[in-house]
Amino acid sequence: MATEILMPALSPTMEEGTLAKWLVKEGDTVSSGDILAEIETDKATMEFEAVDEGIVGKILIAEGTAGVKVNTPIAILVEEGESADAAPAPKAAPAAAPTVAAPAAAPVASAPAPAAPKADGQRVFASPLARRIAADKGLDLTAIKGSGPHGRIVKADVEGAKPAAAAPAPAPAAAAPAAPVAPAVSASAVAKLYEGRKYEEVTLDGMRKTIAARLTEAKQTIPHFYLRREVRLDALMAFRSKLNAQLEGRGVKLSVNDFIIKACALALQAVPDANAVWAGDRVLKMKASDVAVAVAIEGGLFTPVLFDAESKSLSKLSSEMKDLAKRARDRKLAPHEYQGGSFAISNLGMFGIDNFDAVINPPHGAILAVGAGVKKPIVNAAGEIEVATMMSMTLSVDHRVIDGALGAELLKAIVENLENPLAMLA
Repeated sequence: MATEILMPALSPTMEEGTLAKWLVKEGDTVSSGDILAEIETDKATMEFEAVDEGIVGKILIAEGTAGVKVNTPIAILVEEGESADAAPAPKAAPAAAPTVAAPAAAPVASAPAPAAPKADGQRVFASPLARRIAADKGLDLTAIKGSGPHGRIVKADVEGAKPAAAAPAPAPAAAAPAAPVAPAVSASAVAKLYEGRKYEEVTLDGMRKTIAARLTEAKQTIPHFYLRREVRLDALMAFRSKLNAQLEGRGVKLSVNDFIIKACALALQAVPDANAVWAGDRVLKMKASDVAVAVAIEGGLFTPVLFDAESKSLSKLSSEMKDLAKRARDRKLAPHEYQGGSFAISNLGMFGIDNFDAVINPPHGAILAVGAGVKKPIVNAAGEIEVATMMSMTLSVDHRVIDGALGAELLKAIVENLENPLAMLA
């Protein structure tokens, strides 16, 4: 039986992609796990694996084709002796119905094929061939454990399964009235405003579309509030200089940002109620401090995650951050390296920015915006004026997850760690 191979969703935010390169040709025999193609997502170029076995009967989308929607048929897989011409004509991927966006508990990569809904609202990922066999045998896919990539149900899982007794379908919920949505301004309407003026039109790539969508969602759905503090950096700068002199022989050079990452990770452990994410109808309190750090790249940004940052040394955090930042700029990060985390840091101090307010990256509970260290006069504990290096920090907080006093406690812990850097090594 001919099987359509569909354009996969290789990242949680992917809606379309570019079929960069086919690694098979028509007539090739493939098995589950074989690499079929390289696909450019909104974040990176990734390999696409086969989940069924068969023969590549027909390639429907030529390599180099951009803007291929998720779940669009890209090739036909046939069995021995079967012709691809006998396959049903491929249907275009259905347009997504408008939904109210809500941050997920944790991003989960979508499977290449359409998924059937589970009773609890989750989705069942199964290959088209497995789904057809299940339908013929009257099998309930929600009761079958998949052995394919990421738990996907494949042909072998359904061939030996037996049908279970059908459960009564739940009564449909009453449809909620749709909220009024302001009409979007069309591109042609905007262009008319600038008729007669010279400009360059820049087509949005996948990353820029994703950034626009996610940050619009964040500002519309997350009740932000902001907490501001200044931190005195003199002790940290002196300690960093001493450490770097001692670590020079090992080729290690610590940045101020490395100390900020460590300070935030330890503060999340000291204030565990603030180490949390919003999960739609609940809050998830995280045990480890998984800290994401914004990295600017050409045309956008990544937020790679430093997992278990509280337990790592400054030198380990420094080398790991340098590696993640380099691969982010080369767009070589795997999805699991930039998904997750409960807290983020955005540092624009190196660009001379004194202070700013960062937008929370859902489902994170907070993000710390870090400004530049600036020498300024202050009044010390003895009431005397002296010059100190001060750095402004703004904590953007999701009020659904963290209340004002709890956010203030977290920011206070971060400041204390940075002003007493030696204690972070204890």
